Amino acid sequence: MTEFDLSATRRIHVVGVGGPGMSALAIVLAQMGHRVSGSDVRETAVLDKVRAAGVAVTIGHDPGLVSGCDAVTYSTAIPLDNVEVRAARELGLRLMHRSGMLAAVCARSEALGVAGTHGKTTTSSLLRAALSSLSPSFVIGGDVIDLGTGAAWTGGRHIVVEADESDGTYRELPLRGAIVTNIDVDHLDHFGTFADLQRDFAAFMAGVDGPVAVGWDDGIARGVASVADPRRLVTYGADPSCTVRWTDVDARGDAMTFTVHGGFGRRSVRLPLRGIHNVANACGALALATEIGVDIDEAIRGIESFGGVGRRFDVVGRADGATFVDDYAHLPREIAAVLAAARAGGEWKRVVAVFQPNRYNRMATMADEYGDAFVDADVVVLTDIYSSGTAPIPGVTGHLVVDAVRRNHPAARVEWVADRADLARAVSTLVEPGDVCISMGCGDIEFLPREILGVRGAL
Repeated sequence: MTEFDLSATRRIHVVGVGGPGMSALAIVLAQMGHRVSGSDVRETAVLDKVRAAGVAVTIGHDPGLVSGCDAVTYSTAIPLDNVEVRAARELGLRLMHRSGMLAAVCARSEALGVAGTHGKTTTSSLLRAALSSLSPSFVIGGDVIDLGTGAAWTGGRHIVVEADESDGTYRELPLRGAIVTNIDVDHLDHFGTFADLQRDFAAFMAGVDGPVAVGWDDGIARGVASVADPRRLVTYGADPSCTVRWTDVDARGDAMTFTVHGGFGRRSVRLPLRGIHNVANACGALALATEIGVDIDEAIRGIESFGGVGRRFDVVGRADGATFVDDYAHLPREIAAVLAAARAGGEWKRVVAVFQPNRYNRMATMADEYGDAFVDADVVVLTDIYSSGTAPIPGVTGHLVVDAVRRNHPAARVEWVADRADLARAVSTLVEPGDVCISMGCGDIEFLPREILGVRGAL
């Protein structure tokens, strides 16, 4: 099928428009001037933003919604027997996976993608901030807090996109530059083996028509990048050999200060985020931004004014001398980074970590890797698996993570609360004045801080 041309006004229907990726895509398509409709099975808060962008939203799926469309787009989460998808096929309409529609959007600008197992959303948001003097468009997997959205079409020269590797479709994006933050074990249900995942990242790097900035402190990413064209490779990290490197990192409460070095000389940066992992994310953004010609001082100004991303060390509230934080971290390295950032600040007496594992297939293959993820927590609370649409597997529960932590750290204080409904009250009894309680995961755990605050009468 030929490439879908978005230079003329199109009539486009988005199936599953309430999902984070699809809602962002629908918003951008509408802001580009296209006539966009969408459907989803239930009403959610994000649909208010989608409607505000001019998208006609229907609750419930109806085959009649696709009539007269130039294209119908869907994501991997949508079954192929969905009534709208089936109707589009029967009518001979152009049926496009989200990646194909995003590729068509990218073709209208110079697209810059951010890929990697960890840190994509934050790094994408930081890259947008570094390019803010150029007013880039963006499609990012989380809300940029100071903008109140994760997607916008500005008509600027560039578009920043979060390039999700989960189903391999990130390779379809026509990118003029990219960042690869790191490469770790994930999505083996799609790729099969970690070696296959690494080969896919190598193919992604090879397909970028421009510079590729790679997080050089990550051994796997470094190894995969060794096959990339050295003329296009830009490296960033703490390693002295890096094209862009950082030194003199200092944690100061909810911010980090560091010195960044490169062909531009050296500059001091105050990053309004916690954690050494975010220093790496910021340097990745600076590396690609300066490589495409953005002035280093303009890029730093953008990053220093960054307002953060939703569900990334999001302080939801305080009660009885304790602080309650929500974070999207759900993989071992992400959890370890968040807890290390909380510990480094030195603001709290204890760190209480609450984690909701995600996906049965992920826990079946990865539960043991969580054994060392909670070393910076004084108390660990674990609950059962949030399915995210995956089918239960006999013997696979959240207790596998409990077992992994206790096996590696027999003295650790680990609490098991099997029923998610009991979690708020159980955690509330554990948290003391001076504690920070960080709830982590990509399921309904995001509501836990407000539930605890409600239990404590703070809402």
